[in-house]
Order: sequence, then C-alpha cells, then structure tokens
Amino acid sequence: MKEMTKNNLQNAFAGESQAHMKYLIFAEVAENEGYKNVARIFRAAAYAEQIHATNHLKVLGQVGKTENNIQAAIGGETFEVDEMYPSYIAVAELQKEENAKKSFKRAMEAEKIHADLYKKALDAVKQGKDVTVGKIFVCSVCGYTVEGEAPDKCPLCGAGKDKFKEF
Repeated sequence: MKEMTKNNLQNAFAGESQAHMKYLIFAEVAENEGYKNVARIFRAAAYAEQIHATNHLKVLGQVGKTENNIQAAIGGETFEVDEMYPSYIAVAELQKEENAKKSFKRAMEAEKIHADLYKKALDAVKQGKDVTVGKIFVCSVCGYTVEGEAPDKCPLCGAGKDKFKEF
C-alpha cells in the first residue's frame, strides 16, 4: 500500500473511532436529559462510524485471527502504560493540570489490568482454548476493571459498588 493512502486510512480510522465514541457519549447525555429519539440518532450514527472504522482497519490489514488481535491489544495496552500515559502525566504535572493528570493516572492503572487480562486470554488461545474468566466489572466513573466481584469502593476513584457495570 502506498504511504499516503496508508496514512489517510490510519487518520480516517482514528477520526471514525473518535466520532463513534463521541456520539455514544452524546447519546447518553441526550437520554439522561429525556431526549430518547435524539439519543437514537446519536447511537445510529455511532454504529455507522464503527462500521467505517472497522472497514478502514480491515483495509489496513490490522484485523487478524484472535491470537494476533490479542497480541496487538497487549502491544497497545503496554505502550499506553510504559510510554504514552507516563509522558502525558508528566506534561499535565508541568502544566499544573490536575484533572488531566488524574484522568491519565486512572486510565493508566486500568490499562495495566487490561494487559493482564489479554495475556491470560493469549495463553488460553495459544492452547486452542477459550479463556476461563470470572465476572468482569468496570467502574463507570474511571474505567477501573476487575475480575471476580466488584469492590465496595473503587480503588482508583472511590465510586461505590453501584457504579460498576458487569461484563
């Protein structure tokens, strides 16, 4: 693939991915404000953006078999923990942006857990098995992820057990 087209696909993937998430967030706000049909429009558009992002990623050749996808996920999570978030935190500290620093730190801690879950999944898939995993809970305030039972209080942000969503 020619470099300019590859870069354009990567940029389009990033833009479509961001639009997907933004529209889901907007849908939640609309729903909470009582605008059910506005929320439906946002969710429909978000789904379309997901399709666009998926198609771009496939054309880039970055969607493979599960083992390869898990390895890519581990690489992404590890990069975020080892390089991306530490540098973002350092800049936020220098600029005295406490809310950004807190958001980055919470995300980084959750990414560590995600990487561990992916590593567990990779070990199973390499043996030709599905991973054995218990209930998974995610804090809806900060993204802290836990296997097993939701804690009474989130260790990252202090949110109550009722703020955890089960997967």
